[in-house]
Amino acid sequence: MRSRLFLKIYLTLLASLAAVAVASAAFVWLGQGEEESGWQSQRARFVAALIPPDMDRQSVGATLKRLSRAFDADIAVYDPRGRLIASAGQPLPRDMVERPWRHGPRGNFHTMVTELPDGRTVAARMERPFRPAGRNPLAYLALIAGVIGLAAYPVVRHLTRRLERLRAGVDAWGRGDFVARVPADGSDEVAAVAKSFNRAADHVERLIKSHRALLANASHELRSPLARLRIAIDLYEQAPSGNRREEIVRNLAELDTLVEEILLASRLDHVEKLDATASVDFLALVSEEGARNGVEVSGTPATVTGDARLIGRLVRNLMQNALRHGSPPVIATVAQADSMVELRVRDHGPGIPAGESTRVFEPFYRPSGRSEATGGWGLGLALVRQIAERHGGAVRYETPPDGGACFVVTLPVHRARKMN
Repeated sequence: MRSRLFLKIYLTLLASLAAVAVASAAFVWLGQGEEESGWQSQRARFVAALIPPDMDRQSVGATLKRLSRAFDADIAVYDPRGRLIASAGQPLPRDMVERPWRHGPRGNFHTMVTELPDGRTVAARMERPFRPAGRNPLAYLALIAGVIGLAAYPVVRHLTRRLERLRAGVDAWGRGDFVARVPADGSDEVAAVAKSFNRAADHVERLIKSHRALLANASHELRSPLARLRIAIDLYEQAPSGNRREEIVRNLAELDTLVEEILLASRLDHVEKLDATASVDFLALVSEEGARNGVEVSGTPATVTGDARLIGRLVRNLMQNALRHGSPPVIATVAQADSMVELRVRDHGPGIPAGESTRVFEPFYRPSGRSEATGGWGLGLALVRQIAERHGGAVRYETPPDGGACFVVTLPVHRARKMN
């Protein structure tokens, strides 16, 4: 079943061809009329020179015979009253004699009537030569229009079929089939639209999978503090004590931190650029977080551009991760190389198992050999990666030669704007 778009495009093309054919035919017809009018005037002067008014009847007859033999034509000359003066060849038809103004194709013959300036009329009839239909300009136009129309049919159909596939893919994706994609063959605008749709669909599918995994892992991670909180509340109701109250507060703080991290990770998933950015004294910020968490900080002063609150969260997560999963001493260093600022946070713990250095940045990743009771890595390092990427930077894991774990964050150096 052909789509409306196909019919619109194809009928528009055919209408355009018809308009061009009609305009060309009108142009040819008008041109032929002007040419015929000019030729009749030239022809009258030419014939008048061959048969001057003062030529006697015998000389006129001799001239007509020579012209008849030369052109293989039947020729006659009439006076202004329509009476025959002289003729050569076969007798002309009666209607041609009675109405000498008639000329043009007549059966297998072509007639030509010329009125001379002195009032005489010369009529000629000659056999029409064979003319193939292709010599007719109108036939040429019709043939060209027909060929273009037939050739355009598969081209237009191919284009609209690709648009139909694109529409079907978008409809399927809109119905919830998020793995649906459309063919992106070719290099034209339709292929560009298909590629853009596929990229957008891939991005949305990744976000949906990420959110599903985040919700599944978050619900799993929330069970532990909720269970501990419920037990602590039951015990506190039976026998209130300071230790049990502290346990309740600690579990509440853990829940609050986990919910905050989930909300922050979700927000960072939906932003392309940071709303408010400013220059940040990176070494001072790292030193402040180090003093708060008991981490030794050293390095050279450097300035970065970004959200100070998010950058502080990045530094804090790295330090708390090292303190929680590594072993002291934990050391943080800041250095500047060319256009990048580098932060290294190192601990002296067991490190990351081989082959899992990239997976530690996944939300709620649990390293191999780690029991469920000890918990996973939560969202800390996943947030570090998100914050670094939103600031145009990156994070990676390195294994120091003497053991331990080292996380390296690189951020672009702040570039002061030049004032005009």
